[in-house]
Amino acid sequence: MTKKLLLFFILFSTINVFAQKKNIIISGKITDSLSTVRNAHIINLKNRQGTFSSDDGTFRIFVSIGDSLQISSIQHITKKILIDEKIIKDKTIDIKLVANTYVLDEFDLKRHDLMGRLGIDVKDVPNNRKDSLLKRTMDFSKVDMNLVEADDYIDKRVRPPINNTDPTAAFVGAGAKATFAFKYSEKLWALRQELARKKAFPYTIISELGEKFFFEELKIPIENYFHFLDYCNPLGIEKLHKEKKLLEIIKIFRQESVSYLKIIKKE
Repeated sequence: MTKKLLLFFILFSTINVFAQKKNIIISGKITDSLSTVRNAHIINLKNRQGTFSSDDGTFRIFVSIGDSLQISSIQHITKKILIDEKIIKDKTIDIKLVANTYVLDEFDLKRHDLMGRLGIDVKDVPNNRKDSLLKRTMDFSKVDMNLVEADDYIDKRVRPPINNTDPTAAFVGAGAKATFAFKYSEKLWALRQELARKKAFPYTIISELGEKFFFEELKIPIENYFHFLDYCNPLGIEKLHKEKKLLEIIKIFRQESVSYLKIIKKE
């Protein structure tokens, strides 16, 4: 009887541990003291999977009990959250970030007794200093009054020469092309947006099609979700999603899930 009880206890503990480590998708929202936080980076430090918060501060990510989420944003202090049973049960989490404050070193800006207002400051300047400043400004002793300067007359009938010089020519080398820095900034911003969209795609598509579609209808194991998307990616599912052709994506998923399940069963 004791052996049976011990065996039951070991079996129950194993099932419990397995259940705790099961991955699920949770949704969350990131805010600060003012409003929602967009483009915050959320990463699961255990499985190294991450995503970004949307324009309304929401996100979705795979987690299990014991995982740690790291939330970082340029304007906020990085925060870490441990995934516990309550978060797993609720399948939702609200995260509040604290804004980063930058403290400047102290420095002495005011090195005189002036207030910065002319009406007050002029009264506080000593008379002898006023006289010296006025004398220095009105000193014409070095100017030759007998020198006759050329006439400033301009003949308005003379048409001014037209400047046909390319203002960018000075910056162009042999066979080179003049470009400006903001063009590179636009390209980098577009690249960053594209990378962010690719990282967010797995969470976006499961949010749109639903967990039941993948895990119940297609019967894709939850731990193989990302692998299944990689399997379908050569067929252009990300491009189709960008073009909002959701029905074509669903058709691809249904067709490819059959062959995919056969492959993972053989493995």
